[in-house]
Amino acid sequence: MKTEAYKACIDACNACALACDQCATACLHESDPKPMVRCIANDRDCADLCRLAAALMARQSPQAKALCSLCAKACDACAEECGKHSMDHCKRCAEACRRCADACRAMA
Repeated sequence: MKTEAYKACIDACNACALACDQCATACLHESDPKPMVRCIANDRDCADLCRLAAALMARQSPQAKALCSLCAKACDACAEECGKHSMDHCKRCAEACRRCADACRAMA
């Protein structure tokens, strides 16, 4: 498969990784970050998997589709956790995760 076929998913993965990084950082700066531990952990896992999925798709790895499936699951978990919180950064992250999960499922 040509890299162009992966473009929408690569873009969604990169946008999701950025949103997750921003969310994790914002969570750490909340007045009481302890309740945000699960959110931060999910953000970090999701961002890492999104970056790896984008890299594998960019180089047309035969492992890209399998990783996209795993990435979709991580995005679903992150969206669910971020969706529990009222902060704008969590809402933005949850939405980016939902878009990425849909794009990754389409690739997988």
